[in-house]
Amino acid sequence: MTETETVKKQPVELILDDGHIEPVQENLSPEELYRVLVEHVKKYHPSDDISMIEKAYRVASEAHKDQYRRSGEHYIIHPLCVAIILAEMQLDKESIAAGILHDVVEDTVMTNEELEREFGSDVALIVDGVTKLERIRYNEDKLEFQADNLRKMFLAMAKDIRVIMVKLADRLHNMRTLQYMPPHKQIEIARETMDIYAPLAERLGISKVKVELDDLSLKYLEPEVYYDLANKIEIRKAEREQYVQKIVEEVSDQLKKAGIVFSIDGRVKHFFSIYKKMLNQDKTLEEIYDLFAIRILVNTVRDCYAVLGMIHSIYKPIPGRFKDYIAMPKANMYQSLHTTVLKPNEKPFEIQIRTYEMHKTAEYGIAAHWKYKEGSSGKQVKDQEAEKLSWLRQILEWQKDMSDNREFLSTIKSDMNIYTDNVYCFTPNGDVKTLPAGSNPIDFAYSVHSAVGNHMIGARVNGRLVTNDYVIANGDRVEIITSQNSKGPSRDWLNIVKSPQARNKINQWFRNEFKEENITRGREMLIEYCKQKGVDIAKIQKPEYIDAILKKYGFKEWDALRAAVGHGGLKEGQIINKMLEFYEKDHPTTITNEEVLKSVEENKKPVTGGSRSRAGIIVKGLDDVAVRFSKCCSPIPGDEIVGFITRGRGVSIHRTDCVNIVNLPEEDRVRLIEAEWQTDMVDKGKYLAEINIYCENKQGILSDITKVLSEKNISILSLNARTSKQGTATVSVSFEVAGKEELNRLIDKLETISEIIDIERAVG
Repeated sequence: MTETETVKKQPVELILDDGHIEPVQENLSPEELYRVLVEHVKKYHPSDDISMIEKAYRVASEAHKDQYRRSGEHYIIHPLCVAIILAEMQLDKESIAAGILHDVVEDTVMTNEELEREFGSDVALIVDGVTKLERIRYNEDKLEFQADNLRKMFLAMAKDIRVIMVKLADRLHNMRTLQYMPPHKQIEIARETMDIYAPLAERLGISKVKVELDDLSLKYLEPEVYYDLANKIEIRKAEREQYVQKIVEEVSDQLKKAGIVFSIDGRVKHFFSIYKKMLNQDKTLEEIYDLFAIRILVNTVRDCYAVLGMIHSIYKPIPGRFKDYIAMPKANMYQSLHTTVLKPNEKPFEIQIRTYEMHKTAEYGIAAHWKYKEGSSGKQVKDQEAEKLSWLRQILEWQKDMSDNREFLSTIKSDMNIYTDNVYCFTPNGDVKTLPAGSNPIDFAYSVHSAVGNHMIGARVNGRLVTNDYVIANGDRVEIITSQNSKGPSRDWLNIVKSPQARNKINQWFRNEFKEENITRGREMLIEYCKQKGVDIAKIQKPEYIDAILKKYGFKEWDALRAAVGHGGLKEGQIINKMLEFYEKDHPTTITNEEVLKSVEENKKPVTGGSRSRAGIIVKGLDDVAVRFSKCCSPIPGDEIVGFITRGRGVSIHRTDCVNIVNLPEEDRVRLIEAEWQTDMVDKGKYLAEINIYCENKQGILSDITKVLSEKNISILSLNARTSKQGTATVSVSFEVAGKEELNRLIDKLETISEIIDIERAVG
């Protein structure tokens, strides 16, 4: 299923170009939405044949016919809305069909083979890629998991870039309907969107999607900031519109006199952009003057520069605020002229000048010039799109080169983050190079070619010799001095380079050049770590554990992994602790930590369970040890449990999904010990349980909840309720039950209350 639940007949909030929130009614029937979709497609597609889209709609409607949202709304509404977003990006029919069908394999009995037979390999490939991405769940605390998810995402994109465009459309519609999710899910999905999907949209140049994802994420991650901005901007709406209209009229008069064909409009910068500016400049909203921009669209590049000259003749340009992204496009191929100007006795404002073609690329990026040739592959794109896909090829190269997930994540996030300014410089031949701000000649050398960087011995900037840490400025002409006698890059370079490409190429050189040395160093580091931690390396260095480690980290042989440890790509503790984990699964009763054994000896006494005479817990390998139930997750009979040997307080029993167990540091995992319920010893006593109820903030909801608890003869120990600005409430209730079966019956009964959105156990 997709990540959000919508409520029928409710307006969805959409951020428009002017920065205001306007309701978009999505209360149309599936048939009406389908007609809207067809109208969108016919506006831009050269072919009138919509048979594939019509067939996709019929198949999806049939596949989802028994599926409804909690509101009773037909599930088919969501895929149709996704398809409309794709049509707004003017994508091909295969993409539109895949958008309609993107959930049929995941949520229905239809198989991918059937999909390929009915719609062809392109549609099946896109749906399969999106289905795999649906299973990816973001968790910023689990580095290995997150890195693996990103690797899968880029591989899916490499097979067909349309996979990520369908996924972006899916995520955009989910974000538009996020207000109906529980508050904790809103934050989780918004954080993932802000960290992963919005930067991806920008990296592919799809600013129309990126802007809305950013603003909607801000709405849930920083609601007070978001609504404060919305209110303050709304208050100044009339004043701003009057000022913008005056400027538009003045500029229009001049352009008409010059005989230039143009269109012009004014817009408020989107909320996230304003928020970032306030943070970066440490200013309040009142101190941010250029809140809006005037955008002028013309037919040719020549007209762009003619308009720029005209603007500077009637308004005073602010020094240092002119940017020429036409001559030197951004990394995502964005092109435009930006200038900030000032009217006498007035506030500064920004003017953006671009061609209609540039504007289309700026709005829809890689989707802007998609080929519509019937039966053609979505992989056939024009030169500009091929340039964007070169970024993806670079990512795939990094995947092969980087075994260390921490390094991979850092590189990817750094590369996707193009909010920071770039610096534009030139080769001796006059070619433009775009580098991260703060880059030096080493970054420049590796941007030319890895061989140039590896053989670099010096650099000249604007004809004079400079040191390697010289910070390149806009317009610098950089020449790299190389020598075949060079001994290669220095490790010190890693401390000063700014670009992920340079850092990766330097690391790759050291890996290849000193492989034997790295193997030896890695072996010594693994042995030394075991000595420091008191681990018997012979015990864990068994073929089955080595094979498991090689498979986990993607190596074919043990020497290659030791080389990775030797050059710093993997941490020795990372490997040894994982091998210990494998070993302990095969030897669950083995405890090697002397402090743990001492703790057990000090706490031997009859097993108790708080107020109960017996806890009904078996701790494997230990007898007569003090047992207590952890308060962080409150395990009850029927839960999967695990024991944790504490310092001085015996064994604490946790649920296996307790966040304190899931996020337990590697060095403390030696204290985990198997435990289970001994049902024939459990008395008829009660066990503490706690649940979180996420519901609509309606009058009488607390009364309905307590009524169910009373009917089930449940005594409430505590109850806490809190509300959010989005009209939802969270009710936390603790009480005593005999076991999980009784708890599940209670939850099933509570879920019959129509206002309840979701119920979950407290997990730490």
